[in-house]
Amino acid sequence: MHIPVLQKEVIEYLDPKPNENFIDCTIGEGGHSLAILEKNAPKGKVLGIDVDAEVIKNTKYYIQNTIYKNRVVLVSDNFANLKEIVRREKFIKVCGILLDLGMSSWHLEESGRGFSFLRNEPLDMRYNLENPLTAEKIVNYWSKSEIEKILREYGEERFAKKIAERIVESRAKPIETTFQLIEIIKSVIPRKYQVGRLHPATRTFQALRIAVNDELNNLEKTLPQTINVLNRGGRLVVISFHSLEDRIVKNFYRGQTSKDLKILTKKPIRPSREEIIKNHRSRSAKLRACQKF
Repeated sequence: MHIPVLQKEVIEYLDPKPNENFIDCTIGEGGHSLAILEKNAPKGKVLGIDVDAEVIKNTKYYIQNTIYKNRVVLVSDNFANLKEIVRREKFIKVCGILLDLGMSSWHLEESGRGFSFLRNEPLDMRYNLENPLTAEKIVNYWSKSEIEKILREYGEERFAKKIAERIVESRAKPIETTFQLIEIIKSVIPRKYQVGRLHPATRTFQALRIAVNDELNNLEKTLPQTINVLNRGGRLVVISFHSLEDRIVKNFYRGQTSKDLKILTKKPIRPSREEIIKNHRSRSAKLRACQKF
């Protein structure tokens, strides 16, 4: 089971009460949703959304063996279609929405889609397998300037130009696996930057994943829809994992404060030292919460 990040804080800021309805826009393996379902019994529901159909299949299998099975609606779709999903499912009186923008353990460890630089897997990186764009297509067919741009903008990679140049130089033979790409990255990053907390491929993998799944644009499309969907007094909680996501959330909250929102977190909530020790993947998480007037 995926370890939910900042679970105690999510429940604190969503503040679920009996019989209230909530939306988990990134249900993944259901950790946060199960905690919500414990609080919104006996009749409160959760609408769980995930763009990955296989994740929804796995979660449905798990949920159907719990006492919560009749209070969960599962949908495989992109959360950028939030308003349409809510309309289609007739999911009303929404008291809270959660967006956890992190990857699940399943994607890293079991999907076989090349999300992890610790495994030799095909360069896929798609959440939605119907998406025609893969990481392999980017590294083998995009221009040097296009690759450099996403590495610099989405990965904040200081060696973006050198990595993009070496990728293009290496394309005589197709770059098909994660380990092939990692060797290319390592060949241009100075040795002194290859030691430390971050793996040298971290930023490149992040950039490719964001580009393949159009993650930042989807987030920007979704945030305004959450306000339309929420009941008055409803709460929105977003957990981001890198500065680009956090900046989008922070700017959206600030832009809405004179209109629809009250910010509940003056500064982002970070995991405790104890949580980071138990789950090192939580170390970069930032939680921001707001409430609709």
